[in-house]
Amino acid sequence: MLDREGPVLLYVQIAEQLRARIASGELLPGSPLPSEVDLVATYGVTRQTIRRALALLKEEGAIYSSQGRGTFVGPEDAPQAPHRIPVYQQIANELIEQIKTGEYIPNRLIPSEKTLSQRFDRAAGTIRQALAYMRELGWVITVPQKGTYVARVEDWPER
Repeated sequence: MLDREGPVLLYVQIAEQLRARIASGELLPGSPLPSEVDLVATYGVTRQTIRRALALLKEEGAIYSSQGRGTFVGPEDAPQAPHRIPVYQQIANELIEQIKTGEYIPNRLIPSEKTLSQRFDRAAGTIRQALAYMRELGWVITVPQKGTYVARVEDWPER
């Protein structure tokens, strides 16, 4: 819980709470820190406040960032926890399961980017990545100006 009325700045309080989670072993060296989006939701603050808290922890050497991979606990040479599946792949996998179970029918449109973005509570760019991944695997096809369709069954990758 943050003290929004007290003299300690919010980003300092957040850094203290994350530091406590690290010290308690809840967040282990090499493990990923929650995303900025998740931290914004958890603490009910702006992204800038989260970034300031993370910058403070980085200065102390408590965390580090890796371009394209995320922010992790500990010094950069800490062994990393097993790599988790990126969000766009998690979304793609869920949609593929729905295709396999017949919830989405071959040669029919899947929901729009906007609809999927709202459903998964993710940015349109993440949804685009998921659709591109599914297209690459052969589960969907995109027709310019029309939308994205479930591929024909005979075009599906080996199940």
